[in-house]
Amino acid sequence: MSKLLDIPEVRSFILHWGEMGTEWGVNRSVAQVHALLYLSDRPLHAEEICEALALARSNVSTGLKELQSYQIVRRVHVEGDRRDHFVAETDLWEMLMKLAAERKRREFDPTIQFLGELAESVNGREDVPTHVRERIGRMHEFIGTLTGWYADVRNLPKPTLVRLMKLGRGIARFLPGKSTD
Repeated sequence: MSKLLDIPEVRSFILHWGEMGTEWGVNRSVAQVHALLYLSDRPLHAEEICEALALARSNVSTGLKELQSYQIVRRVHVEGDRRDHFVAETDLWEMLMKLAAERKRREFDPTIQFLGELAESVNGREDVPTHVRERIGRMHEFIGTLTGWYADVRNLPKPTLVRLMKLGRGIARFLPGKSTD
């Protein structure tokens, strides 16, 4: 492990991933654990992670549980060692899809349900201004459209998804109407 951490770029990657994690709403130590496992060429046990990142065992345990809940880290067993070891998903597309699915489940699904209930509650009520009813309805429709788009894209084969993403705004040329080029 020390050889990996002797590389300045590895330490920089781990530190930066921790900083970015906080921007994405993930605890810094959780993101650093993920970064270390992602760069590691072998499964690591919790004590190795604690030592490498100078983190408390409780932080590492909590982080590993969270990363496993996102399904981007999994527990593996190493022959001859009774401790649990951990590896990170290294397929970036698979990691992206797992993270997106979990964020949708935790954030979008409850929001769309809440907005639907709210839209139904204010529908036709005279004591709620028209613009409020319309804006809640539009927000519900927008998030519904977004989650529908996500469901459609999630089911695309990976090569198609890669081609689609590489097209970027060039996809507009395939759509009717004005091009953005």
